Order: sequence, then structure tokens, then C-alpha cells
Amino acid sequence: MTTNVRINKRVAQVLIMGGIYYCAFGTLGVVWGSELVHEFGNPSFSGINQSAHYLTVDEQERSRADKIATELQDELDEIAREADNTVLARFVRNLESRIYSTLAKDLSESLFNYAGIPTSENPIVGEINLEGNILRWVNNGTTITLTVEEWFDGELISTTEIVIPVGDFGGCWTECESGDG
Repeated sequence: MTTNVRINKRVAQVLIMGGIYYCAFGTLGVVWGSELVHEFGNPSFSGINQSAHYLTVDEQERSRADKIATELQDELDEIAREADNTVLARFVRNLESRIYSTLAKDLSESLFNYAGIPTSENPIVGEINLEGNILRWVNNGTTITLTVEEWFDGELISTTEIVIPVGDFGGCWTECESGDG
């Protein structure tokens, strides 16, 4: 048995040495060489699919900029909503509304003032400066002319004139005795 073990060892050694010899010297004659060529993987350098690459990059940049702008605008809107919803802001809006309501009531009472009898020779006139805009009225007994001038930075932007026939509203100064008013 020792002979068989020796033979098996010897066969294994020969096979191992033969394999090493073949790997070392047997493959030298079968080497194929080619020119080394470097290719870029990025389309910006190789030019392959370059336009699609540029469009993708542009879309990513634009969508990111739009998202940032939207988030910023949303934050500004939230800040403005919070500022408009404070107790002080609600109080100021309510007070301003009541003041304008009272001003409108006083203005309409002044327009239709029956204390004096307006005539074309002696009309009832008035003027109010409201936040830089001018409201003028002239009551000559038959019509009330209301003129609104809109001003901005010292320049007249527009003028609106409203003519109201007095007799059509049931108020009159001179013809009420005849039963028409």
C-alpha cells in the first residue's frame, strides 16, 4: 500500500507541476493584444446621447428651482396670513370698516341735506380728502353731482363723475307742496 500511496503522490506532483508549467509557459504564445481605447461613460464627454443628457440635467435644475421658489412663496404667504390674523389686525380692520361706514352715512346725509334749500345760484357743496383721493359734491336742488378724483404720488390717475337726479329719490326742496314728492 505504501507503493500505491507513493504513486498517487507522484502522480499528483506531476499533474501539479505540469499545470504550473502549462500556465507559465504554455499560454505565452497565445496572447492576443489590442489597442487600449478609453471611452467616457458621461454623455457630456462622449457625445453619445448628449442632448438627452442636457435636457435631463436642465429639467432637474428647473424643477429644483421651481420647488424652492414655491416653498419660499408658501412660507411668505403663511407669514402674511399669520400677520393678518392677529388680534390687532382684526381690530384695525373692524375699526376701519366702522369708520368708513360712518363716513359714508355722514356723506350721504350731507349730499341730501334738507336743512337748507339749494338752488343753482346757491348750491350746497362739500369736499372730502380720503386717503389722498378727493370726493367733491355739488347739490343744486335738481341734481347732485359727485366727483371722485383718484390720485397717486401727486398725479391724477382718473376722475369719475356721478350725476344723481334729486327728485327721483322722493326728496325735493321746492315742488313737494304740489304732492309729487
